[in-house]
Amino acid sequence: MRSASALRSQIEVTLADRIPSALTPAAKTIREVVPTGIATIDALLDGGLPLGAVTEMIGAECSGRTALALSFVAQITKAERVCAWIDVSNALSPESAAASGIDLKRLLWVRCGVEPTGINSRSTSHDSFVLPEKYLPPPAVKRGLHGGGFGPHPRMEVKGLPDGISDLLKGEVIAPHSIEPKCAEPQRRARPERETLEPPPPQISKRSCFSNRTAKSWTSNLGARIEQALRATDLLLQAGGFSAIVLDLGSIAPEHVSRIPLATWFRYRAAAERSRASVLLLTQHACSKSSAGLVLRLEALHLQAEQAFADESTVLAGFERRVEVLRQRFTEATAKVVPLRKPPQRATSADWRSKTAWAGV
Repeated sequence: MRSASALRSQIEVTLADRIPSALTPAAKTIREVVPTGIATIDALLDGGLPLGAVTEMIGAECSGRTALALSFVAQITKAERVCAWIDVSNALSPESAAASGIDLKRLLWVRCGVEPTGINSRSTSHDSFVLPEKYLPPPAVKRGLHGGGFGPHPRMEVKGLPDGISDLLKGEVIAPHSIEPKCAEPQRRARPERETLEPPPPQISKRSCFSNRTAKSWTSNLGARIEQALRATDLLLQAGGFSAIVLDLGSIAPEHVSRIPLATWFRYRAAAERSRASVLLLTQHACSKSSAGLVLRLEALHLQAEQAFADESTVLAGFERRVEVLRQRFTEATAKVVPLRKPPQRATSADWRSKTAWAGV
């Protein structure tokens, strides 16, 4: 009777041409890390965020997600590498990014849902420039029958002609008992309008900076913004050349982000491994599941009041934050020797301070 090692070696030799090392488990991959620029977080994560993986940062607003992402992007741009920031809610401040130490020349800012400047559009947004028509070149003259074949059908040209003739003949004196001439065209019956119940306007808190009109346009274009952001991320990952790509979904409600299929995050994970790009996902709740190699939960500390430290009594210099590691896939392999004493437990959370722009980097 053959031993297990002999059977194993025979199977591997037989399948060597098709499946090399069929029965040998793959070695555990240890990802390279990039420092975030925050000493406490780098010590907690054994050097920084993993390279070529998806890192998800979850937390409520004002929890420090954007501050941590800006510090990470600043470290990459200092190394003369290119990054991309996909802004779904148009919430990124270039002034704050520059104050965090980011080289704006090496940052691609993708603003979803914002029309490009310098074109003629009907947008009334304050950040879109509408070019008057008098400064645009005149359209080319179309020659030929009905504009060179691009004009309307001849039957469409007489549409509305009976109404125009009737209005024209109303001003003339018509003999009594005469019938007002009308073209022999079937008259459409006016359908009674149905009663429609409009949905109630969205509830906006007093702290919100959006008006009712802005909230309606935001909810109507939310699906298009998310779809545009996902497509932009796909294109950037396929193109390559970006060391870090930040997908900012922090201002989107969790019920909308959770509708994104899990295949999208798995595709981002495979593309990040191929292009060796760090993908940062900023959300309120975890949505990428097992596709994320590192999941961090951030929160603001609350003691008596919202704890903030200041250099002076009247100048706000920053906030107290806390970061907790929920999942970390790429860690150093532990030794197979089991010690007699229980080893010290690894810390999974750390506190840090985020500084304001006027307090310096």
